[in-house]
Amino acid sequence: MLNKFKLIFFLSLLFGAVVNLKPSEAKFFDFLGIKFRIVKNGDSPNRYIWIHGDEKTARMALEDHLDLFEGTAFFIENDEREIPFETTIIDPNRIFSRNGAYHALRKFKPNWEIQKLNAALDYIHNEKVNLIQAIEPTKKGLLISVHNNSRGYNVYREKDKSQAVSIKSGQNPRDFIICTDKNDFEILSSGPYNVVLQNELPDKDDGSLSWEAIRLNIRYLNIETRLGYRTKQRKILEFVEKNLN
Repeated sequence: MLNKFKLIFFLSLLFGAVVNLKPSEAKFFDFLGIKFRIVKNGDSPNRYIWIHGDEKTARMALEDHLDLFEGTAFFIENDEREIPFETTIIDPNRIFSRNGAYHALRKFKPNWEIQKLNAALDYIHNEKVNLIQAIEPTKKGLLISVHNNSRGYNVYREKDKSQAVSIKSGQNPRDFIICTDKNDFEILSSGPYNVVLQNELPDKDDGSLSWEAIRLNIRYLNIETRLGYRTKQRKILEFVEKNLN
């Protein structure tokens, strides 16, 4: 009988798959009943998060990045944009403020009883605090979120919410970086990619992670590219890695 590793190797040759034969112990973080898979490479203070399960290109680009550069990444174990929550669903990137979570819950279930809604909001808040503690960078590192768009969302949608912008004529407006640190913006804006600075809270907080990062003074980046443009997202991640300390 073939042993385990010979069998895996045989199957990888048979199906043309790339199989990692290195022994590993996957670590997970529980959040609102969903798990995040934690992947760590080295001791870099930088943290990464992939939070929307339908944005597959971002996941693959981040996995590629961690093969080459150090950091700790959190990958949501979910295939859809929204995650199950009690008897409804909720966008996991709209729960980082109470107002955002309120509207995210009401979006898919508008008839919440007030007591149950408040209890749900309290629970989400506690879960959010735990998640932030897990993903917060150490030693003033970066928290980098990776996203894809397929609905026409682009950098111009962010202009009115930004304190500074650097839009390049040769770049697709759907590929861009959002950053919350002015020094990071100055460095990144000298490069080839679209960049906007958002370091002030908006009048309407939609509960996204970027606004929470501002409140907590975390150096945050959102690397946004078109769905399917894996190489583009890899290049932007590499540019950030090589230019920000």
